[in-house]
Amino acid sequence: QVQLVESGGGLVQAGGSLRLSCAASGHTFSAYGMGWFRQAPGKEREFVAHINWIGLNTYYADSVKGRFTISRDDAKNTMYLQMNSLKLEDTAVYYCAARIYGLAYEPNEYDYWGQGTQVTVSS
Repeated sequence: QVQLVESGGGLVQAGGSLRLSCAASGHTFSAYGMGWFRQAPGKEREFVAHINWIGLNTYYADSVKGRFTISRDDAKNTMYLQMNSLKLEDTAVYYCAARIYGLAYEPNEYDYWGQGTQVTVSS
């Protein structure tokens, strides 16, 4: 079992930055591939980014590529999402997730989830 807790969300103006954190506990954090997803009101949960278990490979949705950076610190059992140049359409609840295998884009392919943190981008 892996327990995940997100933090760092909040209200930010368009063009601003936020850094989300996902703290993990339980099983060996370094063994898991980690992902960020987001869900806006009335929309399905969508893939944002993924980092593999070694941390050498990262993947991004086209909508965030060049603006968001995913990283992990296995010594701290924590994953991060640095979000720059935020846009109104980035407003959503952001979730971190873990899976034992490699890259996956669909939420149902992840085994563990955090409770989410709200990110609101204002004009």
